[in-house]
Amino acid sequence: MARTGSREIRYRAIADELRRRVESGTFAAGQLLPSESELGTEFSASRVTVRRALEMLRDEGLVDARQGFGWFVAAAPLRQSLGRLATIEAQLVDGGIRPERRILEFAFEKAVRNVKAVLGADNVLRVKRLNLADGQPFALVTVWCRAELGQHLSRADVERSPFYELLDVPLKGATQTIGADAASAEDSRLLGVPVGSPVLRCTRTTTDTDGRPVLLSEHVFPAHRTEFVVDLPQAEPSIAPTGLRLVE
Repeated sequence: MARTGSREIRYRAIADELRRRVESGTFAAGQLLPSESELGTEFSASRVTVRRALEMLRDEGLVDARQGFGWFVAAAPLRQSLGRLATIEAQLVDGGIRPERRILEFAFEKAVRNVKAVLGADNVLRVKRLNLADGQPFALVTVWCRAELGQHLSRADVERSPFYELLDVPLKGATQTIGADAASAEDSRLLGVPVGSPVLRCTRTTTDTDGRPVLLSEHVFPAHRTEFVVDLPQAEPSIAPTGLRLVE
């Protein structure tokens, strides 16, 4: 009996310390927690005891777990509306979240095959960046544009403003393809998620008013923090059978 009571006191003590770290911001919203094994080493406790502490915090709504990720600080998903051509940063600001960009690579270079096929250009500007929300990484983004369109841009420009505001080209819209993928070693390192964990990989082609592609971008989002929202308007009801049209 004493041993059981001791174990119960231990898991509550671990839960109290982890709760303190979450509530103080030591563990930020959406951040992955150390693994059960790592926490067990830190607290000199078995994984069963650590898991019981984490489950207690999950019941309180402070942490959550998902297959492929492990445990993380519970947070509302970062929502993106796909109904209009807009930046995720603007949507984050509307939700009271502080966005930040970190430019990882900025280079004028020869276009690789798939980029050349989309943009129809031999030379491009390629920008790779990490996007953060309240200091936590939420997207790894690579953007390509034709070299002549980006020749006036600097690294500081693209760190400060989105391409939509920097290109001297009127834009018409974009086509975006979203698919499920697994985090690569680089995705893992930059986004702070386990290798092989679920990510959403989005490819977007933005066109000018003549329908010509001017931007190609790839976005990698951690699946546990990302939610896409699309409004689907209801079609006008019709008395015509499907596939037929009424004529006068």
